Amino acid sequence: MLIIGCGDIGRRIAHIAQRKGESVSALVHTTESRSELQKLGIHVIQADLDDEIETLNADGFRIVYLAPPPRTGTEDWRMRHLLQALTGSPERFLYLSTTGVYGDCKGEWVDETRPAAPLADRARRRLDAELQLSSAATQRGWRYVIMRVAGIYGAQRLPLQRIKEQKPVLRAGQAPFINRIHEDDLAEITLGLLEKGGRGEIYNVTDGHPGTMSDYFTTVARYAGLPQPPEIDMCQAESEMSTGMMSYLRESRRISNRKMMDLLGAELRYATLEDGLKAIFGRRP
Repeated sequence: MLIIGCGDIGRRIAHIAQRKGESVSALVHTTESRSELQKLGIHVIQADLDDEIETLNADGFRIVYLAPPPRTGTEDWRMRHLLQALTGSPERFLYLSTTGVYGDCKGEWVDETRPAAPLADRARRRLDAELQLSSAATQRGWRYVIMRVAGIYGAQRLPLQRIKEQKPVLRAGQAPFINRIHEDDLAEITLGLLEKGGRGEIYNVTDGHPGTMSDYFTTVARYAGLPQPPEIDMCQAESEMSTGMMSYLRESRRISNRKMMDLLGAELRYATLEDGLKAIFGRRP
C-alpha cells in the first residue's frame, strides 16, 4: 500500500493494514512526518506535491490518496503532479474527496447520482482532483474509487475551544443539515472500499444520521460538560461569523450512505454522533 499524505487518518489506515500483514509506504511533505512514520515501520518517500516530483513507480501498489488540495484556487495541482509522476499500473487507486462537491441541496437527501455542484472553492478543488483522477485512470486502465467523505470527528477533532469561547450557533430551524463520520469508522471504510469498491465508482461516506450544525455543537458541549453556546439568527451571523463559517452555513444536505453500507455489509462502530461521543468521553451526560 502507498498512502499519499499520511496524517492522522493515514496512520490509522496504515496501522490496520500492518496488523493484517500488509507492507505500507507513505509519501509525506515534512521531515517531522517522515521521522514519525519511520518509527512505525512505514517506508517513507519525502516530496513536496506543490512542485513537480520525481518519477514514482506505482506498479502493483494499492494507492490511498489523502493529501489535501492547495489552500487557494479552484484546481488541485498536487493531484496533477502526483499523476504525472506515477509510472506502472497501480492495482487500485482510492481518492478521499468530500461531500462538499454536492453544494447546497436545500436539506434534501443526497445519493451518488446527484450531480456535483460545488459552491465553495475548497469543494471545487476536490472536484477538480476527482476529474483528474477519473481522466488519468480511464486513459491508463487503472481501477479507481472515489470516496466523498462527510465531516470527520474524533477525540482530537471536536470544537471544544470554540465552545469554551462561547462562540454562537444558529438558532434551531435556521441551522443547516450536516453529516459526519467517526475517524475510526473512516479508516475501516477506506480499506473496505479499497478492496471492494467498483471500478470508477463513487461512494458517500457518512454515518447516515445527519443532524443540524447547531445540534452538533450543543451535543458536544453537553457531553464535554461545557456551557451551551449562545444562539443567534442568520442576520446576526452574517455580521458576527467568519467568512469560512458562513460558507458552511449556506449549504445544507442530508447524505445517504446506503450504497456504501450495501457494499460493505458491516455495521459502523459509531453509527450515531452520540455513540461516538459516548466512547470519546467514556459516559453519557
